[in-house]
Amino acid sequence: MKPLRNFLELIKFEHTVFALPFAYLGMILAAGGFPTWRQFLWITIAMTAARTIAMGFNRIVDREIDARNPRTAARPLVSGRISLGTAWTGTILATVLLAVAAWQLGPLPLTLLPGALVLLFGYSYTKRFTWLSHYILGITDGLAPLGAWVAVRGSLLSSEDAPAWLLFLVVTFWIGGFDLIYACQDVEVDRRENLKSIPARFGISFALSLSSLSHLVCFLLLVALGLMQRFTLPFWVGLAIIGALFVWEHRLVKPHDLTRVDLAFFNINSYISLTLFFAVVGALWLR
Repeated sequence: MKPLRNFLELIKFEHTVFALPFAYLGMILAAGGFPTWRQFLWITIAMTAARTIAMGFNRIVDREIDARNPRTAARPLVSGRISLGTAWTGTILATVLLAVAAWQLGPLPLTLLPGALVLLFGYSYTKRFTWLSHYILGITDGLAPLGAWVAVRGSLLSSEDAPAWLLFLVVTFWIGGFDLIYACQDVEVDRRENLKSIPARFGISFALSLSSLSHLVCFLLLVALGLMQRFTLPFWVGLAIIGALFVWEHRLVKPHDLTRVDLAFFNINSYISLTLFFAVVGALWLR
């Protein structure tokens, strides 16, 4: 059990709460309510497996850089609490599980699987050549609602698929925005290691301003989603709460004070994703 606990710590399994609600939103909107239990099960498995792949491979690829970064030097793979072989085993098993889930969910999810794997594995290398890596991470996480939508509807390019693409953009700007905040902690390390990030290239003040703009775009996209879907009052109440959470998040972090990044990154973003999920469910329930 200890290797399993260490692997779950390695991939920060508890942070699945960031993206899983968005996968469920894609699923619920595609179904116009709750889908079949079979779809729910395999979408949950696919989402969890995809995140495990991305986090596990990222930790493997970055292990030497993490060892030279005081903030990450205690991670299980760096400290020796988990072996490289175990990390690879967990990542490979997650890849097999994702493939099985895609196969179970239908022909289109299986057809799109190779493209998803390119992003899930490829993201970890993007910081080595582009400072747009924050938004590539957002795009990768944005696959969650797209994938869930495809699993239920079996389509992605018709006019009726617009809500899925709006959710994809919401997640892209949401994740990209808070990854900018998180990356501010590693400016000196990124510069020393010749890694590309917006805070390292353009400075912390610029990165935080861009993060605020990204979250404003995210908020406006949610407004567009609410209008498109003709959501009822619970959605708009939830959206007001999300707006307040965004403001709180950006008031916590200042260019000269990054001590509360963890609160902004982990706690508030969990509140945002869960608030949106329950707001949409409430709006559908009262429609």
